[in-house]
Amino acid sequence: MKPDLFRLDHRVAVVTGGAGMLGTEYCHALAESGAHVVVSDLRGGAAKGLADKINDVRLPKSIGVETDVTDKTSVEWLVERTLREFGRLDILINNAALDPKFDKAHAGEHVNAFEDYPLSLWQQGIDVDLTGMFLCAQTAGRVMRDQQRGTVVNICSTYGLVGPDQRIYEKGEPDALQTYKPVVYSVTKSAVLGLTRYLATYWAGRNIRVNALTPGGVFNDHDLEFVERYSYRTPLGRMAEKSEYCGAVLFLASDASSYMTGANLVVDGGWTAW
Repeated sequence: MKPDLFRLDHRVAVVTGGAGMLGTEYCHALAESGAHVVVSDLRGGAAKGLADKINDVRLPKSIGVETDVTDKTSVEWLVERTLREFGRLDILINNAALDPKFDKAHAGEHVNAFEDYPLSLWQQGIDVDLTGMFLCAQTAGRVMRDQQRGTVVNICSTYGLVGPDQRIYEKGEPDALQTYKPVVYSVTKSAVLGLTRYLATYWAGRNIRVNALTPGGVFNDHDLEFVERYSYRTPLGRMAEKSEYCGAVLFLASDASSYMTGANLVVDGGWTAW
């Protein structure tokens, strides 16, 4: 086996939602593997701050770009800025999404049952989680097509494969409002797999690979009750640490997965194996 199979030297990687919890991990991992990283995030200050941190440790040059993935003009500027800075675009990590959190910082949210789920939230989820991924793949894909080389990694979720187990979101207190993993998250993440397979076959023969990564739940200051319920439901008996998906991202982004396209790599502690 080639010792540099996972190396990404001289390649340019765009990570949408790059300043988020997992996006930050992906950006560091890609940079440490030799890639120039474009940190794309709606929070422009956070994106530029993360790029500065990466540059401070003398890794390959990174930049931060404020991007609204639901806006075609904003996505086009992201790609234009990437080309202006680096002259190419080799890797797209389609990570930006509205992922309803159930940690302590978001306590009391997500109380909308399906029967009462607001149309506005449904549309917002579609816009960010699905249309945003479409726009980024479309715009970056033009560059990859012209280069005759590229890799796209679409971030999915276990709830794109199976329905949410709403029991883990129940509250033990008699008077507590019931919380739910919302319908739009499952629907959009299911659609991510369809988009992945479509693009993999659409770009067949053009040396552009498109795969999905399906992560499970990540511990992020959740309350003990939630952690216990989630862990009981998982064969490995725990939630993931936020760094535990970096290896999978590097695998899919690098030549280590050179014979993979249209696939879905599931890294969920066994959640979907039951």
